[in-house]
Parts: sequence; structure tokens; C-alpha cells
Amino acid sequence: MDIIPAPPGLLPMQPSCVNEPGTWCASFYRWTNNDFLATSADAIMSKGSAIVLIIIVALAVRWLIHRAITRLIEGATNGRVSRALLRRAPARLRGAGTPAASQRRTQRARTIGSVLRSITSAVVLLVAATMVLGEFGVAVGPILASAGIVGVAVGFGAQNLVRDFLSGMFMLLEDQYGVGDVVDLGGISGTVEAIGLRITTMRDIKGTVWYVRNGEILRVGNMSQGYAVAVVDVPLAHTADTAQATELAARTVTERLQQEDVADDVLEPPQVLGVDKVTTEGVVLRLTVRVNPGQQFAVQRALNAAITDAFDEAGVPRPLSHLPMLDPQSPAADKGVGKG
Repeated sequence: MDIIPAPPGLLPMQPSCVNEPGTWCASFYRWTNNDFLATSADAIMSKGSAIVLIIIVALAVRWLIHRAITRLIEGATNGRVSRALLRRAPARLRGAGTPAASQRRTQRARTIGSVLRSITSAVVLLVAATMVLGEFGVAVGPILASAGIVGVAVGFGAQNLVRDFLSGMFMLLEDQYGVGDVVDLGGISGTVEAIGLRITTMRDIKGTVWYVRNGEILRVGNMSQGYAVAVVDVPLAHTADTAQATELAARTVTERLQQEDVADDVLEPPQVLGVDKVTTEGVVLRLTVRVNPGQQFAVQRALNAAITDAFDEAGVPRPLSHLPMLDPQSPAADKGVGKG
């Protein structure tokens, strides 16, 4: 097929090598009708082996890195890595091999593995593309300089996004909290429903769903990690016998914790701390019980109900938070006693 020169002024100028029959330039132009591929045809064919080798090596390196990450994640999820770390961990953390902790570790490891695989793929493919362009004779220096400038500009423009991403990575690596944990993120308390690299989703006790940016989280109070403490404050009147009330509360709590609905959640015997504070309204006794993470609120409710019933049966006086209501027909009411 003969190459017919285009009339001047109607079509863009064709590469001069297009008019040389039998050359790779003419063949590529006839196949693709692309000037860049035509002028680069000789380089493509002469350096094709080097380009193919670069692509093969890049794919092999990517596969090896992904395999190493996968093996590391499998080691973390099946317990090999965690057991090795727990042997050097403090004694209070060595009992973290519960099913919930194992599931939590698995979720965190898989999330981190997915992020690492994506990052390594992007880096390897970028390096391979740069090397391929270098084989074509393209000046890589200006491209890298331009990419650096663009990266700096994007970094300044997306500082919050980068901060959210890095904060999310560190939260996962440090295991600050996981899905299902009850946490306090500085003004917002609730149960964590999802953890992303940019946003943490949590639901409060009223059912409201909160989306919190990871970069805005300055502190985390986790009430579901390791163990929890059920704190029971018992109010008493000033006239109450605190020794008798303390003994009754301790006995009631011990009996209540032996019942089936809460017995499995108790980790240690209860501690009766005694009088915690004295106010103008009365005296406050405090008791604490170490329980499984996330179960402190249920145990607190059960103990509060049991202690209230026991005190009512024993006639233990409780504090009064307000003045008694007066009969509207009484003389005191006519004189305005008790009115605000």
C-alpha cells in the first residue's frame, strides 16, 4: 500500500520516516495512524526486549512483595506472630487470646494488608513506567521534577486528607480501638461500627450515627479493651450506719455476682472501697468489679438494682434531694414555706 502525502494545509505534517517503505515507522503509522508510535517504532522494536524485561521484573517484584505481605498477615491472623509478641508483652496482656480479640486482630491485619498491597503496587508500577519511558529516550528528570512539584501542591491542598489517612493508619497499627468497642472520642461516646482510613463511624446510645474524621481525633478513651470496671456508687443519708450499709452492700453484691446472668462476665471478686465522698445531701459508698470488656454497664445496672432492693428491705435511709411536698391546705403552705 502506497503512502500518499497529504495536501499541505489540510492535515498535520506526517513524520518523514512514513515515506520510507519497509521501515517500522511506516508500518506502525499504517497500523495505528499515530505520529508518536510511528516515530518511536524503531526504539520500540530495538529496545523491546529491555522493556519486556522491565515489565516482567516489575510484575515479579510486585508478586513477591504481595506474597510476603500475605504471609505476614496470615501469620498475624492465625496467631503465630501474636503469640511471639505476647511472650514479650506484660503479664496483664497475655490473656488477650479470647475469640473477640482474635477476630479483632484478624480484621485489623487484613485492613493493613490491603493498604500495604495497594501502596506497593502503585510504587512498583510507577518505577517500571519511569524506566520504560527512559528506554524510549524520554527525559525522565523533568517529569520527576514536575511530579514532585505537583505532589507538593497536592500535599498542601489536601493536608486534612493526608492527616486523616496517616491517623487512620496509626490507629490500625496501634490497635487503639476496633469495631464493636465502646469509646469516647472527646465529646462523642458510642459504639464503633466501622473504621476507615479517613473516617470512623460510631453510634451513640440514642442511635445517632457519627462520622468522625481520624485526623480530628486527639484522644481516645476505650472502654472495651482488655477489661472493664463496673463502678457502683451507693448514696446514703447522713444518719445511716455506714459500717452496716457497707457490710450489707458487700454481701448483696457478692450474692448477685454469683447468678448466671452476670457470673460469666466477672473477672475478679468485688472490691468495697467504702465511703468515697460526703456531700450536703448524703454519703456515697463506692464498689468496683472487674468484668469483661463492654459488660460494665450491664453489671452496674444489675448491682444497682440489687443494692436498692436490699437497702429498701433493711430500711437503710437514703438521701433526700429536695424538700418534701406540702399539703396545699396546710398553714405552712399558706405562709409560703417551701415555695421558690
